[in-house]
Amino acid sequence: MANQKTIKGVIGILTGGGDVPGLNPAIRAVTIRANREGYKVIGLRRGWAGITELIRDTKADNSNNYLVLTDDIVNKAGRTGGTFLHTSRTRPSHMTKENVPEHLQSTYNADVNDLTPEIIKNLEWLGIDYLIPIGGDDTLSYGVHLYKKGVNVIAIPKTMDNDVPGTDYCIGFSTCVTRTIQMTNSLRTSAGSHERLLVLEVFGRYAGFTAMVPTMAGAANRCVIPEYEFDIDQLTRLLVEDRNHNPSKYSIVLVSEGAMFKGGEMIFSDSEKDAYGHAKLGGIGDMVSAKLKELSGKYNKGKTINIINQKLGYMVRGGDPDALDSIVPMAYGNLALDLILKGVHGRIVVLKNGRYDNLPIDVVTATKKIIKVSEYYNTERLRPIYQNFEMKPFLLMASES
Repeated sequence: MANQKTIKGVIGILTGGGDVPGLNPAIRAVTIRANREGYKVIGLRRGWAGITELIRDTKADNSNNYLVLTDDIVNKAGRTGGTFLHTSRTRPSHMTKENVPEHLQSTYNADVNDLTPEIIKNLEWLGIDYLIPIGGDDTLSYGVHLYKKGVNVIAIPKTMDNDVPGTDYCIGFSTCVTRTIQMTNSLRTSAGSHERLLVLEVFGRYAGFTAMVPTMAGAANRCVIPEYEFDIDQLTRLLVEDRNHNPSKYSIVLVSEGAMFKGGEMIFSDSEKDAYGHAKLGGIGDMVSAKLKELSGKYNKGKTINIINQKLGYMVRGGDPDALDSIVPMAYGNLALDLILKGVHGRIVVLKNGRYDNLPIDVVTATKKIIKVSEYYNTERLRPIYQNFEMKPFLLMASES
């Protein structure tokens, strides 16, 4: 489909999974540089959904599935949050029967279907030579799958949880931490006015970076994270002590959505699962708040302490990117183009030990990136360890486990 006589090649780019600030700057960086270098860039809409639903017919209306990206298009969106290509949690290798596109239902009618052969044909029909998925470990794991099937894939890591293996930094993390600190500081005035305990639930399914880093920056007294099952009595005692030692009579805990009570399980808002098998988390903040209020009198001379309970949720992932999430996506996009110009693929661009680099893409599925509790989390105090910073990564707690 692409006119190979007038261009060097065609690059496809997509954004999958949750939105974060920094996606549009990354798309812009890829497009501006690629167009300058003589490549055509096609934006695939709605993550893996757009390329899955594409109809290989020049007469078909595929405007909801892809568009050719120009400098004008990406410059308009490049400073904004979210993703103008839109996103989804589509997983083409595990497509349920009811989610198979209508024009493919006669061919793919099992309960669960692998539409990868169609994806590859669709990429070929569009003339795409290189594919750049921007996403977290779920989106990129399918990128790894395509790479193993022969597609030239270069991955860019994105997730405000900052838990994509191989890289110290994922697009969206800095803005998430910035927003968390700002909102916590705003809410502390209410906590102080009413002399309460402030419980803030933040994102973080398997890794507690979004609770740990703001706490390390002084936003909260304590944090509970998915990597360590916490004792609610211990947390209550610590927070009451913090409150009673504070002249303003309040204390704050950040609660990762994937945090678990000792001997308990993750708390889900409902039983429905997404394409990657994840049920929606939500409710741990409510449960922590209720137990803190119930137990507070035990550590406060019999007097119950009231709670302010707030789920930060999408407020930390909305809006414009901060400085880091404007700069790093620019660098990641150009790193991807550097690889393409060298004819290299099967890589993920990363920040490692303060330097930009790239690694084999299968690092995404080869390991897990979580907080190393023994090195970074004080299990007696339920907060980060504040010592031994020499030669540690810039944003700390970056080691894979």
